[in-house]
Amino acid sequence: MEAAEDVVIVGAGLAGLAVALGLHRKGVRSLVLESSPSLRASGFAFTTWTNAFRALDALGVGDKIRRQHQQALRVMASSTGEIVQEVDLTQQGKRGPNEIRCVRRDLLLQALEEELPRGAIRYSSRIVSIEEEDGNGDKVLQLTDGSVIRAKVLVGCDGVNSVVAKWLGLATPSYSGRSAARGFARYPDGHGFEPKFLQFVGHGFRSGMLPCNDTDIYWFFTWTPSENDKGVDESAAKMKQFVLAKLRGSNKVPAEALAAIDRSEMSDVLAAPLRFRSPLSLATASIARGSACVAGDALHPMTPDLGQGGCSALEDGVVLARCLGDALLPPPGSGSGSGRGKEDRVQAALREYAWIRRWRSVELVATSYTVGFVQQSDSAVVSFLRDRLLSGVLARRLLKMADYDCGTLESY
Repeated sequence: MEAAEDVVIVGAGLAGLAVALGLHRKGVRSLVLESSPSLRASGFAFTTWTNAFRALDALGVGDKIRRQHQQALRVMASSTGEIVQEVDLTQQGKRGPNEIRCVRRDLLLQALEEELPRGAIRYSSRIVSIEEEDGNGDKVLQLTDGSVIRAKVLVGCDGVNSVVAKWLGLATPSYSGRSAARGFARYPDGHGFEPKFLQFVGHGFRSGMLPCNDTDIYWFFTWTPSENDKGVDESAAKMKQFVLAKLRGSNKVPAEALAAIDRSEMSDVLAAPLRFRSPLSLATASIARGSACVAGDALHPMTPDLGQGGCSALEDGVVLARCLGDALLPPPGSGSGSGRGKEDRVQAALREYAWIRRWRSVELVATSYTVGFVQQSDSAVVSFLRDRLLSGVLARRLLKMADYDCGTLESY
């Protein structure tokens, strides 16, 4: 069986659904191919900063997500557990008020999916191969079920192991030397935690905990694995005990925080290696070639130390939908509605998208890696500088990276 589509998006994660919804808002139909049988919400939740909410507002779902999640303060702690820097997010940034919420990934994916027309997502659809036809540049996608789809435009939003990124020739993401565990604690009668982001750094790890709403608490733990850590990810019980032992060793982690980890559920992947795409390779990578491009983790996998992985994926979605939508639906009377003129506009639009997102991606990946190194280090010198001098600098850097506006879905 063979079908033809104007725009095919690979992956129904944050980036893929953001691109699809952005195009829908612009009046452009797309087809999203998702390899799993339903929406996947791995990782439970993610820190959602001001820049992400600007993207969600552009997509028309920002207020819905705000109603479901608490506004939080960010609290940075040293390795001793003492607060060294607290940032009041009611203060104004250069582009308006700051905003941070811990957003449940399932609720956000559902909100994006619900705004799409029926049939926009095709589940259980995994790509086996990609070929490009000579002459018209169509992408021929072979799927595991034997079906074939011809796409005029191909957008890879298929994660860190992206098939589309590999086809474009992007460098394989590098292992950072660190791993991460994540958990989610539910308190049906209310957890009683203040709406703050608690963070514990040093001693060779970085950990954070923050409420999504009145009943849900999300936490993460990143560390550098050693030979002694083998087997800690064999079960959720072992993983939790490993995390608890590390946190107890830092002496000052509050008892209620430890209790939340102890009662939490964990994702199917108990511990995952943290990978990133080298900023140097991103500076010259083929983000877009012809009528194909990548977005989200397929473009800029990064360590989670800025909390910007999901946020930047939403930015990608809005920018790409605006560029591509304007190319596919030119203003009335402008001509070149089909054929070579349309193909040229699409390629120019993807080049514009690549230019906008390349340097933002380079900065995010490089800053995230650096922040993670400083915060997680157990070096006495780095710890002293971090706790005494760098805490304020890091806090301001986090807010600066979040004070970014990807724009609306209207043409500039």
